[in-house]
Amino acid sequence: MSCVRPGPAASVAGITTQNRNSLLGIVASLAIGALVILAGSDGSSEVGPLAVFAVCGVLSYVINWVAFVPSSIAQTEHYFDLTGSVTYLSLTAVAVVASDELDGRSVIVAVMVAVWALRLGTFLFRRVKRDGRDGRFDRIKVDPLRFFMTWTLQALWVLLTLACALAIITGRERQSIGWVAVVGILVWVTGFAIEVVADRQKSAFKQNPANDGRFITSGLWAWSRHPNYFGEITLWVGVAIMALPVLSGWRWAMLISPVFVVVLLTRGSGIPLLEARAEKRWGDDESFQAYTRDTPVLIPRPPRP
Repeated sequence: MSCVRPGPAASVAGITTQNRNSLLGIVASLAIGALVILAGSDGSSEVGPLAVFAVCGVLSYVINWVAFVPSSIAQTEHYFDLTGSVTYLSLTAVAVVASDELDGRSVIVAVMVAVWALRLGTFLFRRVKRDGRDGRFDRIKVDPLRFFMTWTLQALWVLLTLACALAIITGRERQSIGWVAVVGILVWVTGFAIEVVADRQKSAFKQNPANDGRFITSGLWAWSRHPNYFGEITLWVGVAIMALPVLSGWRWAMLISPVFVVVLLTRGSGIPLLEARAEKRWGDDESFQAYTRDTPVLIPRPPRP
């Protein structure tokens, strides 16, 4: 039996296809980001001739592109998640400083974003430092164009996720905090608490040598296979609820924020990736099969007796 190796032409074609896909990803990110910036700038406070929302949108890309340069040279992903958190914090800070007189709703949302970004960014940075690497980037970080696309997509990721919060903070329309905002705050607190508890439970589980090679089924992880993602979705829904009374015109498009988070975590790089990894590792384990059969993928449910 002979083994036919691809010739140079096939290799070049493969590289060209990969580069083309990376370029398409970059262009798509910029195009979608531009549309979000245009919509979010409707009714935004202004700094000079520029809408504050637009300044924040452009800054999201600039921060990630600047961070990409040393990361690409060192071929490391160690600062990817940390840069994401810095981007959230920077955009929120600029929005607060550059916008017109802030009201209680804006201040509360800004604090929410800051607390969430600081907590999650620190958690993810410590995790990648502890583990030494993030397997998602093994093939990406050695390809400059593909790696650049990843940082560009993160800039869009931050902008889309933060859209409702930025709409609240930068908006010229101000309203007193009513019952809708209170509901939004309670939803956010619930989601944040679930995310924090779930992350801590999993970290404690993995740090116990007795659990080496095992999968977690205790605590909130007995209620859902991805309780941290449920918490993440819930808290951004809370921010969107808070935004409802002050949205108008094209700024209603900022409700893409919670929709994007849901799609990203349930159809993108979140649950599908982790489920595939778990299936590959423990798919033949009967206890894992029972766990996946009896435990919801996302929305928590009390464990069956």
